[in-house]
Amino acid sequence: MAKQFDSIDERHSAFIQQQKIFFVATAGAEGRINLSPKGMDSFRVCSPNTIRWLNYTGSGNETAAHLYENGRITVMFCSYEGPPLILRLYGNGRVIYPRDPLWHESLARFPEKSGARQIIEVEVDLVQTSCGYAVPLFEYQGERDTLVRWSKKKGDAGIKAYWEEHNQISIDGKPTHILDE
Repeated sequence: MAKQFDSIDERHSAFIQQQKIFFVATAGAEGRINLSPKGMDSFRVCSPNTIRWLNYTGSGNETAAHLYENGRITVMFCSYEGPPLILRLYGNGRVIYPRDPLWHESLARFPEKSGARQIIEVEVDLVQTSCGYAVPLFEYQGERDTLVRWSKKKGDAGIKAYWEEHNQISIDGKPTHILDE
C-alpha cells in the first residue's frame, strides 16, 4: 500500500542511488503533460527536501517551460531489480541555467559530461512509496554514449545553435528562457 512521507529519508535516498533511470512529469496550466525518462548518473539528493539533476540537451525543453510557468513537478523511480517499489517525489521545481550564480556550485556534484543544458532543482514537499508489484524486472546493460558523443561533436557553439533552434519554445509555444541573459 502507498505510504507518504514529508521528506526523503535514508532508505529512500539509498533506493534512489541504486536506480539507473527516473521519470520526470510536468504540466503547464494548459497544453500537454510532459513525461521524460532520465539517466546518465544525473540525479542527486542534496538534503531531505531538495533534489537536483543535471538536465542534458534534448530535442525539447518542456520541463523548463512548465517549471517557469508554475513549478509543479513529479519525479518517479521504479525498482527494476530486487524487491518491488515505486517512489515518487512531489514538489516545486526551478531551473538553474549556466548563467546563474548557483550553476558552478551545483555542477560540481555531477560527473563531467558534454551537453549539460540546465540543472533542475526541486523542493520536495511529499514523498510517496507504493508496492510496484506490476513493474517488470529488467537487467541493466549500461549507459548509452550517444548524447555525449553527439554533443562533443557539435561543440559549445553547435550546442548553443541547437538550443536556439530547438530548445527556446515548448511544443505548446511556452518560453523556456534557455538563452535569456
